[in-house]
Amino acid sequence: MTAMNTASFSLPEAGRARQDFSTIGLIGLAHGTSHFFHMLLPPLFPVFIREFGLSYSELGLLVSTFYLISGIGQALAGFLVDRTGARPVLFVALSCFVAASAAAGAAHGFAGLMLAAALAGLGNASFHPVDFTILNKRVSVPRLGHAFSVHGITGNLGWGIAPVFSISIAQWTGNWRLAYLGTGLVALAVMALLASQREAIDDSRGSWGHAPRPVTGAAPKDEHPMAFLRLPSVWLCFSFFFFTTTALAAIQSFAAPSIAHLYGLPIEATAFVVTGYMLAGALGMLIGGFWVARSARLERNIVLAMTGSALLLLLTALGVLPPLAAAGCAALAGLGTGLAGPSRDMLIKRSAPPGATGRVYGTVYSGLDAGFAVSAPLFGALVDHGHFSGVFFGAATALMVGVLAAQWVGRGMAARAAATVRA
Repeated sequence: MTAMNTASFSLPEAGRARQDFSTIGLIGLAHGTSHFFHMLLPPLFPVFIREFGLSYSELGLLVSTFYLISGIGQALAGFLVDRTGARPVLFVALSCFVAASAAAGAAHGFAGLMLAAALAGLGNASFHPVDFTILNKRVSVPRLGHAFSVHGITGNLGWGIAPVFSISIAQWTGNWRLAYLGTGLVALAVMALLASQREAIDDSRGSWGHAPRPVTGAAPKDEHPMAFLRLPSVWLCFSFFFFTTTALAAIQSFAAPSIAHLYGLPIEATAFVVTGYMLAGALGMLIGGFWVARSARLERNIVLAMTGSALLLLLTALGVLPPLAAAGCAALAGLGTGLAGPSRDMLIKRSAPPGATGRVYGTVYSGLDAGFAVSAPLFGALVDHGHFSGVFFGAATALMVGVLAAQWVGRGMAARAAATVRA
């Protein structure tokens, strides 16, 4: 097995472990920050409706702008990361979050919020290619699975913390603009910490020694840089992300007003359903990190976990539960999506040819952005027209389509493995 980097040869196991844990922690923090900024605008949607007279369809367009720019940028950022290195791109991305916070805090209408959404989407574009390039290069094999688990957990924590952070500052100060002063300071603090520990995220010192060997159909190193796009598994993973994040878009942006109308709960209380969903997802990611290590069939994990989430969302949509039970049921659905996360990331890792990790992750994770961009206006229109249960029915349906995509990925990988054995 090739060592992670030259310095690691002379380090005892304890030293290598400290290096791994430092890299995992810092990249986890960066990833959590990117997800925190996914939620830069949605927690204060009720404020924007009151202050600027916006409709839910217009708010959905803000979400679409964020994810459209992020999705296009993410696919391109993968090539940039493979060419120039991940660390410099990471600091540029965090700078965009500072600018997005300033734009949101200064907004006086839809145009100002659109600028904030665009800047935040530009910052978000590079995080998955950056994060997975650094983790795959810097973290040694025994801890790589746990690195993926931590990466997913911190993302969910970022999603979960953001509504509490923004809403709390807005309520305590009576000035929603100060919430965006707070988010800007968060991004600056993370930048300062990463700069002080920059050696731990230096991907120029990493190695691809533990990268997966090319399977049948994988692009060898001497092929064109775009050759990986011929791999069916890449596009199946893309579609998996597209449909599962369609469900996530519904929950993040519209679960709170939908539960408020379906069950008569105050909007202030239902706003924290998103936080519960994300925290349940983080717990699922933690458990899923151990589950994936014991599983030979990754797609089976995804089917079981996400089917459970879909059933909980369907139950919420029926409108038959007590109000608080409905809110809890919607939040608990996050557990299943979290459980599926590490299995999902391992499927993608197995699909990536050596040296193309940034490109593969950038392309596949752009499916996440595409799912958000397409679905947010659609779910916003449902809410505008009073179809509140449709938010949960639609989310459940999208999860089940994602389950089918995961099954196809698993079958394709099994077929290629069988062909390799026969050869």
